[in-house]
Amino acid sequence: MLDDRKTAILGAVVQEYIATAQPVGSTHIASAPNINVSSATVRNEMAMLESEGYLIQPHTSAGRIPTDKGYRFFVDNLAVPGTLDQAATRQVGDFFSAAHGRLEELLHQTSNLLADLTHSAAVVVGPKAEAAPIRSIQIVTLSSTAATVVVVLANGSVENTMIELTQDDDDICVDAASAHLAAGMVGAALGSLTEVAPSGNQAVDRICSVTLSELTKVGSGGLVYTGGASEVARAFDAVEVVRSVLHTLEQQFVVVSLVSDIVGRGMSVSIGGEHGIEPLAACSVVVAPVVIDGEHLGAVGILGPTRMNYPQALATVDVVSELLGHRIEEG
Repeated sequence: MLDDRKTAILGAVVQEYIATAQPVGSTHIASAPNINVSSATVRNEMAMLESEGYLIQPHTSAGRIPTDKGYRFFVDNLAVPGTLDQAATRQVGDFFSAAHGRLEELLHQTSNLLADLTHSAAVVVGPKAEAAPIRSIQIVTLSSTAATVVVVLANGSVENTMIELTQDDDDICVDAASAHLAAGMVGAALGSLTEVAPSGNQAVDRICSVTLSELTKVGSGGLVYTGGASEVARAFDAVEVVRSVLHTLEQQFVVVSLVSDIVGRGMSVSIGGEHGIEPLAACSVVVAPVVIDGEHLGAVGILGPTRMNYPQALATVDVVSELLGHRIEEG
């Protein structure tokens, strides 16, 4: 732990660097509120903070900037929870009041809302289809050899998949299978069903079995949406960093794993190298779980440079995740 003076100086350096993106000198910190010591004393304390790994001096003639360790101390010990201003609160409230339609569109629009509010890249991971109750299921014949299965889930999402038919599967048989699946599956979670009771008709049972097999494949993935790619481009000076971050954001598996790992560890903020994904070493990720019916079934988060405004970021993802969870519950 740091003593009170070092804590105050580190907090002032972090806040100043977040605001200006310029290395911070001792003279400037000495004039900051609550720093009642000379610039020489501040200089000595900053040198100590550097030796302890909280600050770094990018150039010998420059001031100092926070390290990942410095940001972590700030987030854990000094960052006062922020609040959304009236305009942002109204924007979020109006968005969710007006939101309607398919879940996919809601999640996509939510990622854009987050990006707009925070000027960072936004990530929204929706609930897996397998966790949602089935509202309706229908098999629609496309040809003599193929049909599509359409499942509408209680969370508003729609899953569909193709199945193969045999020459003996006429429309009557397909309709019977569709009705039999609806009778046995509506109201149950998509991922909880591996079989339905026999119908007494061999052809109908075969269609039902094939349908269930295909639905297990489409129901296992979470919906992932990202927004604010242009914000990433503006946040970093180095072109290679921008390219690396954007490429990583395009890999849905990596994004889901990253967000799930942070939430799973009970964290709200992962700073720099803490998340272990090398292409995002210059970034911090702030996340909040989306709670639906008491369960963590998704998450919202933002990704930006380590010098992001952490109190404001935390406040924003908390509010958006809470309202998104309520909106999904309402269907």
